[in-house]
Amino acid sequence: METRAKTVSKTPLLTGHSVEHKRAEIRAYFHQTFSLYESLFDCINSDQAYYLRAEPLRHPLIFYFGHTAVFFINKLLLGKYQTQRLNQRLESMFAIGVDEMSWDDLNSGHYDWPSVADTRAYRDQVRQVVDTLISEMPLTLPITQDSPAWIILMGIEHERIHLETSSVIMRMLPLEYLDAHPLWSACQDSGPAPENSLLSIPAGTVTLGKPATAHTYGWDNEYGQKTVTVGPFKVAKYLVCNGEFLSFVQAGGYQEPEWWSQEGQQWLAYTGATMPRFWQYRYGEYLQRNLLQEMPLPLDWPVEVNYLEAKAFCNWKARQTGTHVRLPTEAEWTVLRNQLDTDQPHWQTAPGNINLEHYASSCPVNRFEHNGISDVVGNVWQWTESPIDGFPGFEVHPLYDDFSTPTFDGRHNLFKGGSWISTGNEATRYARYAFRRHFFQHAGFRYLESNSAEVPVEPVNTYETDELVAQYLEFHYGDNYFDAPNYPKACVQTLLSHTSGLKRGRALDLGCSVGRASFELAIHFDHVDGIDFSARFIQHGFQLKETGHTRFAIPTEGELVEFKEVSLHQLGYGELADKIDFVQGDACNLKARFSGYDLVFCGNLIDRLYDPTLFLQQIHERLNAGGYLVLTSPYTWLEQYTPKEKWLGGIKVNGENVTTFDGLSAVLSQHFTLVAQQDVPFVIRETRRKFQHTLAEMTVWQLK
Repeated sequence: METRAKTVSKTPLLTGHSVEHKRAEIRAYFHQTFSLYESLFDCINSDQAYYLRAEPLRHPLIFYFGHTAVFFINKLLLGKYQTQRLNQRLESMFAIGVDEMSWDDLNSGHYDWPSVADTRAYRDQVRQVVDTLISEMPLTLPITQDSPAWIILMGIEHERIHLETSSVIMRMLPLEYLDAHPLWSACQDSGPAPENSLLSIPAGTVTLGKPATAHTYGWDNEYGQKTVTVGPFKVAKYLVCNGEFLSFVQAGGYQEPEWWSQEGQQWLAYTGATMPRFWQYRYGEYLQRNLLQEMPLPLDWPVEVNYLEAKAFCNWKARQTGTHVRLPTEAEWTVLRNQLDTDQPHWQTAPGNINLEHYASSCPVNRFEHNGISDVVGNVWQWTESPIDGFPGFEVHPLYDDFSTPTFDGRHNLFKGGSWISTGNEATRYARYAFRRHFFQHAGFRYLESNSAEVPVEPVNTYETDELVAQYLEFHYGDNYFDAPNYPKACVQTLLSHTSGLKRGRALDLGCSVGRASFELAIHFDHVDGIDFSARFIQHGFQLKETGHTRFAIPTEGELVEFKEVSLHQLGYGELADKIDFVQGDACNLKARFSGYDLVFCGNLIDRLYDPTLFLQQIHERLNAGGYLVLTSPYTWLEQYTPKEKWLGGIKVNGENVTTFDGLSAVLSQHFTLVAQQDVPFVIRETRRKFQHTLAEMTVWQLK
């Protein structure tokens, strides 16, 4: 335990009196994080294990080994703190793909993973790049969200998240691929299950949200503020332990549909689960799989389940007791957390099995008690009834716009309190993390008894209120203005009129934004891939594909808004969803699998790329013989998107005017023949009384 305590540091304060002391503190925190992460992977004794799909819903471990290093480089490039890539292939392959969109979304055939040695060498390069940046970056105190130090902390805290997620996947590997490690030794204590009991908690009011003045790093969804009135309830003294959950298993709980939600029943049918994921039953004995070994089921350790299993147990428990039993809400959990008056990084010793300060596993549920309640924090995460949503005042960080927003869908539930391996930001009071309800982490639950069967959670606000995103939703799916036709629809109709002999196999809608052109193309093609760099945009195309509808609020005047909803059925796309895949991606750094297209359509994309020439020089590789590239753009070049030295046109060269069309022709003429050139008008609504009227030029190019 002493060895582990020396290897785990606490998240730094954003404040301080000495810039150089803070710089040294950040450097130490970075290297400790990087080394701790690699020490987890040191438990793997065979390179083969890196490529096994231990968890079908997630990538193999080689992805996670490279992903956290790539994250640093991609964010530093995005923030313009790094000027060049280290390895374009790895930085594309390892960039995206952590929280998968559906149960069977991943296809291992899409990936040609690099070797472990190459990935480790890449990590060494990144370590040096980040170390140098920490040494040279401008630094003032306190650190704010627009500071380069904030981006460094973002990368560090991101890696600490994946320290935990990678350990979950590693826990699913066959034990033959893992060796014991001195930093990763499990608790050796276990005993009979303690009898759970209920403690009364009075009604009260809590304020949720991390103050903007807080002195530690925070993720976007933590900020904002919401005040909630919490009614009285009775809460379980202990987390539900293996012994208590065993009664549910032995009562046939996994075989009885009435305890399970509809989503839970679908998950059971998909998995065939009969007990918690980390349990095994062999030769008449229950066993538990920990990180690096098996042990007889420790009855007094917390059970580890997903939300669906926790909810089914509560439903069963309610029938057994004749009371209203459920999981706590985020606000109710916060009432319990507020009884604990310390927080990381201020505590001397962790007040629970958290921050890797005690064990590299769970431990008995009666080990850490405060005011009569055990494991207020730590041991395992605690599922709540609350789907994650942003608090009033929520704002995305411009360099990580997809950390939280894709989870504001009503399908990701919050868990709170951290686990034994939760370090850094994860171990702080305001940490808010959410997973799909069928996903596994080191997560369990405690239950409460309430006076009503009603669960006091508000529905997730599924109306998109981000002004720019809502504007594009209106542009794609809203009304037409001043006789200008719907732009994505008009683009598809126009390009079809100019592409004689076009094959109708596969199409790529690159820079698809919120997705209207992808649906329109799906009318005419067997399959369409829609790709956009912004998760805030693409989630709405995906939401339409998955749910058939999306909602948004557009400004009318001042703070007044108009709420809108569109559906695939209304648009005439009701039968097309299965023909479309939406994927987040970088047009200048696409994965190799995005190829073999008969058409690539780039709507208003070319003047928003950071390297349009690079894109144009490579795009022919994505097309089939005789395929078409179609570009539309009003050619509004801006340095905030494209460095001026990379503009294709709108510039003077040797004193002569060079238009964007000149630039397109110069780059594309080697591989393409110009087929057509035509203006396409569009109107963007900003408010009820303000509109942008624009002419885009469409150019149609056929591969030679």
